[in-house]
Amino acid sequence: MDLKGLSGGQYRPLSEEQVKTIHEASLSILEKTGFTYESGLDDTLTMLEKAGVTVDRDRSRIIFPRALVIERAAIAPERVVMFSRDGKNDLDLTKHRVHLGTGGAAIKVLDLETGEARSTTLQDLYQLTRLVDQLDNIHFLVRPCIPTDIPKEAYDVNVFYTCLKATAKHVMAGVNDVEEFHKVLDLASMVAGGLEKLKERPFISIITSFAISPLKLDTQTTLIMQEAVRNRIPVGLSCAPMAGSTSPITMAGTLAQIHAEQLAGISICQLTNPGTPLLYGGIPGMANLRTMGYRGGGVECGMMNAAIHQLADYIKVPNYNSSGLTDSKLPDAQAGWEKAMTTLLAAMGGSNYIHHAAGMLESMLALAYEQFVIDDEIIGMSCKVLKGIDVDPEHLALEVIDSVGPGGNFMMSPHTLEHMRQEYFDGNGVTDAKGRDKWEKDGSQDAFARAKEIAKKILARDEKSYIPEEVDQAIRKKYDILL
Repeated sequence: MDLKGLSGGQYRPLSEEQVKTIHEASLSILEKTGFTYESGLDDTLTMLEKAGVTVDRDRSRIIFPRALVIERAAIAPERVVMFSRDGKNDLDLTKHRVHLGTGGAAIKVLDLETGEARSTTLQDLYQLTRLVDQLDNIHFLVRPCIPTDIPKEAYDVNVFYTCLKATAKHVMAGVNDVEEFHKVLDLASMVAGGLEKLKERPFISIITSFAISPLKLDTQTTLIMQEAVRNRIPVGLSCAPMAGSTSPITMAGTLAQIHAEQLAGISICQLTNPGTPLLYGGIPGMANLRTMGYRGGGVECGMMNAAIHQLADYIKVPNYNSSGLTDSKLPDAQAGWEKAMTTLLAAMGGSNYIHHAAGMLESMLALAYEQFVIDDEIIGMSCKVLKGIDVDPEHLALEVIDSVGPGGNFMMSPHTLEHMRQEYFDGNGVTDAKGRDKWEKDGSQDAFARAKEIAKKILARDEKSYIPEEVDQAIRKKYDILL
């Protein structure tokens, strides 16, 4: 059952008037409060000044005119396609079409054999990507973990190489600096068969956390963002303030700040290279005011992430945001309800590119192989909701009802056999629907144990490299590949 790219938009936490109010508030923030910035952005500031933006270098303050922001947002493409390499998982990000995948930068993983938390490695990234490649309801791969066993100077090339080797799905990750971006661009061009072919069908994209909330440009990432858009590589304009810490405690205040940050990022991108593909990347979160840490599993995260799509849709730009985060430390009941609520709300909100939806635990610090399997099921169920209920002569089945008649049985009806596999979500096997006797005979397993078995079976399959051997050899000759 293909459940990617279905239309959401059924859940709208903001009214049309509230969306407009927040949009106007965000324009006022950019006109009155403005942005600050780190040093090292002289060329960017000069570009902004030439476009009519006010830059006060004494106060390190950028004031964005309302008319310019509106004009630049209108130039950003309304439709962005995040390509796969095999064409089977191309993601058409337009209007309310929904896609969900992995995300994060976890530094801990629950070992698949021992269950103990340990540091993540490059081999984990490879095996997790192989797992995602085989889970049909996970539509794309955002690098889910940080390989802690490789040197920083080899990091970006090895991350992208490892992901591209293990899946044909679209791959997104961040990079450390502009020089590393060019190495990744070169690597992906080698896989694509040339830079122009990559630009025609970009199967990689770059996370650019350009904004340090509240309202501050990060030098390194802003430069990466501009270099990516110059090369027509899609970027996710990530900004992720925490309500109560790096944005106002109120949801409306957090949304207004995020929208202002996104409008600033969009303006910079569309001044750098007009018409370049990008994703509105507002990721509202919450501070845990008891611990001063991040709280990922609150239902309000789901509500605000659904609202983010409304704000992005208002300016007609596809969006990137989050669901599936949890504060739980292992795949337990808490992880289940927190993930299900936020994923269903974000999907029903119509968000286009929802990352973090698979695998994450402990507010993005950790992940588990088993959780990817469980989240594949949660994503599939959420997308099935978007599919809705077909009401037509075939599905109303009046002739079938008449032929079976009062007191009859539909079990052996050809109509039942024809529709049984498409009408209802069957899942990947992690959900148990057996009777108790059969369940006990099979070992009385809970969902965690079943997910572990499924993950092991998938990873026991023959490995498949999505990088041809001759290209692989050329890459290894040019770069220090550690996998």
